Amino acid sequence: MATSLNNLPLLYDRQGRYSDAEPLLIEALAMRKRLFLGDHPDVATSLNNLAYLYYNQERYSEAEPLYIEALAIYKRLFVGDQPNVALSLNNLALLYYSLGRYSDAEPLYIEALAICDRLLPVNHPFTATIRENLTIIQRR
Repeated sequence: MATSLNNLPLLYDRQGRYSDAEPLLIEALAMRKRLFLGDHPDVATSLNNLAYLYYNQERYSEAEPLYIEALAIYKRLFVGDQPNVALSLNNLALLYYSLGRYSDAEPLYIEALAICDRLLPVNHPFTATIRENLTIIQRR
């Protein structure tokens, strides 16, 4: 049930149906927090998805703490390189970039890129995107 509550809103988000997506994402997050006490990757995913919805609506002050919490959970759960950590770093960096907080975004992109370079093939699309984002910031 929580997975469905988490996935359907992603479709709504892509359709711009934010008011339909938000309550479902909030409910999925609440359900996962009840189901999984302590740190759990599904809770981090729900936090990330709700933050992404807020980011798409330019509700940056609401997105930031959710991205930070998701990243913290992933870092506590996964020691060493892990794709979800890289994704969370990238998402938070993108938020900071959107806010003009380039000095906050750059180290996050650097860390995400280092993880991707160790885990993924050189030409992987995610790695290329992070590398491009980092290059844009470093040219500022």
